[in-house]
Amino acid sequence: PNQREDKTGRRNLKQTNLLPLLLPGLHRFKLGTMLAVATRRSIFSIGLAFAARCYCAVEASAFINNPLIKPTTPRATPPPLRMSTTASPDVSRFMAGPRPEGTEKTKMQQTMIRVKDPVKSLEFYCDVLGFKLVMYREFPAWSFNVYFVAPVDSVDIPDDPDKQWDYCMNIPGCIELTWNYGSEKEEGLVYNTGNADSTGVSDGSKVKGGFGHLGITVPDVYEACERFHKLGCTFTKTPNSGGMKGLAFMKDPDGY
Repeated sequence: PNQREDKTGRRNLKQTNLLPLLLPGLHRFKLGTMLAVATRRSIFSIGLAFAARCYCAVEASAFINNPLIKPTTPRATPPPLRMSTTASPDVSRFMAGPRPEGTEKTKMQQTMIRVKDPVKSLEFYCDVLGFKLVMYREFPAWSFNVYFVAPVDSVDIPDDPDKQWDYCMNIPGCIELTWNYGSEKEEGLVYNTGNADSTGVSDGSKVKGGFGHLGITVPDVYEACERFHKLGCTFTKTPNSGGMKGLAFMKDPDGY
């Protein structure tokens, strides 16, 4: 009785008062899992989701087993972010005051990852994630090319190569895809992602590297992930799985 289907065929949950479920005579109902599903904004790949209200459902397993279904119950405003109460260094000074002299115009412009096949990577970052190739440079003397992608519109990308460079260097958050010639001919994965990955390790042991992930935000993580799922993307975490709801992780062609 606490499930219904909307026009899209999704199963939705109505908020349930826990007290009646505990009263005698209702033992025939199977109490599902407590769902904590409240986020300030939908976040894909990186973010924090804080539970503000718990929801229960009778026979909720159908909902839980489909990790891409978007919860449609009303969500309360989550509590404000609070600093950890565990013994941690005091970092408050790094949030205060002006930037050091000479760094006022510094931007976080790019992060670079090496890719096996530039075409497959560009198909993922441009056709799947919606980025655009802003600029690329070829360096045959050193046997590599670089491709800069960013979430911009094509009409804003200059035609002149020199202007493309200036435009690219002033866009925060570009991803530089570096292709070393010949890597596309190698079998299997080529680069270690740093996430407990055994790629490139002679004894097959998993490397605990420092790299974690690249993060992007989307208007609705559930709708975005439904699209990614239809496009055949590989997920390591869907929005409803795990303890943190409303964020997802998926792999690019090189396993990042």
